[in-house]
Parts: sequence; C-alpha cells; structure tokens
Amino acid sequence: MANINQSVQNLLTLDGAQCAALVDSSSGMILGQAGSGLDLEIAAAGNTEVVRAKLKTMQSLAIDDVIEDILITLGKQYHILRPLAKHEGLFLYVVLDKSKSNLALARRKVSDIEAALEL
Repeated sequence: MANINQSVQNLLTLDGAQCAALVDSSSGMILGQAGSGLDLEIAAAGNTEVVRAKLKTMQSLAIDDVIEDILITLGKQYHILRPLAKHEGLFLYVVLDKSKSNLALARRKVSDIEAALEL
C-alpha cells in the first residue's frame, strides 16, 4: 500500500520518466506531483479534457466498458493517463522520454502502482 506522494514518486522510477501526477478529473487539479520537464498544472488541466472527452464518447456510443489507460505518443515522449478503477474521477499521469523508456513495462508498472495506491 502506498499513499499519493509515494505512488507519484514510484512513477519516477520508470526508465525515462520525466514527471508524474495524480489528477482529479472533475476539476483538473493535481493532488500529487513529482519530477520536472513541463508545466504539470497545464498538462493536468489539458489531459483532464482528454479523459472527459473519451468518457463522453464512450457514453454516446453506449460502450459499457472502462478505460484502462490512454496513451499519447509524441515524437519524443509518451504520455500515459490511467484512470483509477477504485477511485472514480482520478487518474495517474506520467510523461516518459520515448528514447529511454519501455512502453510495455511502463504500462505494467503504472497498473501496479494504481493497484497499490491507498487514498
């Protein structure tokens, strides 16, 4: 079991991790953060809109399922957004240097960190 700060710090142990946060998708506010490299306040607010848009689209399509994670692939970075199954309205967000990370291992570790997170 890990608290918010421990969980966000654990995300930074991923190969290529630059920054990470736990975000409230109802407000776009950061509940915990670590690392550097970009303005996490702006990133959290913007990615909140990504999560909301996907949930709205799923509802419009009557897709009865859950989002495991959302992957955004940029030229030099991976951005992973993982809504928390046990805590609706929250998601983990991690930014990885694409040249230094292993995407499969990163997705697995984010899942493990989600499972260990206690609020």
